[in-house]
Formats: sequence, structure tokens, C-alpha cells
Amino acid sequence: MTDELLMKFLLKESTVEENEKVEKWLNAAEANTKHFTQLETIWKLSNTLKNESKRDEELAWTSFKVRRENSAAQNGKIKSLNTRNVWFRVAAVLFIAVGGWLVYSFYGPGNYTELTANQQVRTDTLPDGSALTLNKHTKISYAGNFKNNRNLKLAQGEVYFDVAKDKKHPFVIDIDRVSVEVVGTSFNIKHLQKDTEINVESGIVKVRFANNEIKLYKGEKILITSNTRKLAKEKSTDQLYNYYRTRIFQANNIPLSKLVNTLNEAYGTNITLDQKAKGLTISTVLRMGSINENLNIICETLNLQLTRNGDNILLSDKH
Repeated sequence: MTDELLMKFLLKESTVEENEKVEKWLNAAEANTKHFTQLETIWKLSNTLKNESKRDEELAWTSFKVRRENSAAQNGKIKSLNTRNVWFRVAAVLFIAVGGWLVYSFYGPGNYTELTANQQVRTDTLPDGSALTLNKHTKISYAGNFKNNRNLKLAQGEVYFDVAKDKKHPFVIDIDRVSVEVVGTSFNIKHLQKDTEINVESGIVKVRFANNEIKLYKGEKILITSNTRKLAKEKSTDQLYNYYRTRIFQANNIPLSKLVNTLNEAYGTNITLDQKAKGLTISTVLRMGSINENLNIICETLNLQLTRNGDNILLSDKH
């Protein structure tokens, strides 16, 4: 199937027989439908951009006339074109010119490749050798020419990075209103809704937000929310953020409520605390296994009782 015929079909210039041929081709394979959709998208965008792409149109038209004159020299004559055919040919040339620019935009250096983790944790390696681990429900993308342009975009979720050193090409991650820049280091970024938390394990991480900039060093973290006006870092007090990578919940004298929130995130459960239990702290190490076993350990450690009501779990003080 030629793109010229598909173009005629898009412009409603094709015959009944050609329409049937195209429709049969579209129904033959999903890849055919995808190709046609891409052509249609480019054509629609070219219509939208044609006012902004006047120079491209002129170049395309000049190119078209040169090809037409060369063809005439070879054949010894130029076929007369009616108004309808002239429009089709000009439209086709415009489609190729603007479409080519759009394809370059989509698939050239500015294009981003998407990595997604749905129901399972995912590990991967970027083109520059940097390793990353994506928590469940995470979506991130990286620039097409990544070795020379180490730019990434974190749409949502949580990622642990072990960045390959390259002083000539900083490693930059854009997250909503936040920008993170490193050269070679390891750190964890969590972005849910409008909150962004960054924990640094090694090296230096530069964080920009609005007109503010701050550097984080090993063992430091920062939390940026919708209410943040000025960047302020603090010491990392636990390693809970690493549970999806290490498969261990390490609690070192932290609020029980924080451990429970992490368990709810990891297991998709709905565990709540009564008023007394909310004020408790806990030191323990839980492995990513049975949620029931982990809840039993928590109850035994803090002398709590567990009550179930459907999918809801309540931990309360026995006294």
C-alpha cells in the first residue's frame, strides 16, 4: 500500500475501488491501522501548522516545480492538470514537507522513550549505562539521543537511580515544577500527585524549584509539596523508601504511622491506627512477604490488637 493512495483516501480523492482496497488493507493488520493513523495525525497537524510553516510550504512548492520540470524534460511534455489535481499535488507536497518536519520532531533527538512499571517492580538500564529501578505504577521517559542529552521526565511514581558518571553531560530529571541534576550518584525520587521526595544515597544532587536551588548530599533528603515556598533539606531518618528495591522494611525508631503508610502503599491494603497507636514509634525489620505475618510482628512488638472489617484493618492499643 502506497502513501500516495492513503493520501488520496484521506483527501477523499480516491475512487470506490481504491476505497475498498484501502479499507481491506486497514482491516488486514493492526500495524496497517497504526501506520494510517500516524499519517492522518501528521496531516491534521500539518493543517494546523501550515500558517506557521509558510517557509516550508514555499520550499516544498519550489521542489515540486523542479521535479515537474525535470519530468517534462524527460517525457517531452507536461500533462495538463485540472484544478482538482493541482490541489491534490500541492497538498501532497505540503504533507511531505511538514510531515517530514513532524516526523523529525517525533523521532529525532527531541523524542522521548517511555519506560513504565505497572503491577510489577521493573529494573532497566539507560543508554548511558545508568541503572534504574521503577516502583509499581511508575512512568518515566528519556531523550532519544540520551548519551549526548541525558534528560528525563518523571510523570508519576518512584524511581531509584544509580547514575553513570559523565561530567560533560549532566543527568537531568524534570518532575512537574522540580528539576534534579546530577553527574554520577545514587538517589531515590518519589513523585505522587503534587508531592516530590528525594533521598540521596551517594554523591551530590542539585534540586531546583521555582527560583530556589539547593544541594543534597549523602544521607540527606527533601520533600517538596504544593505548599513549599522555600527549599529546606533534612537528614534521612530511615530507609523505608528503598523497600521496593531491597524488599525490606527497615524501621529505626520511626512513627508507626509512617511504617503503616508504607505497608499500605506496598501491599495495596487499608490499615489504620486508633488514636493511641498513632503516637507510637517502632524499631523493627520486616521482609516483603506475607502482610499478615508482618502485622503480627507489629502487634507483638507494640502490644497491639488487630481487628478486621472487610478489607479494612485496624491496629489498636490493647489497654
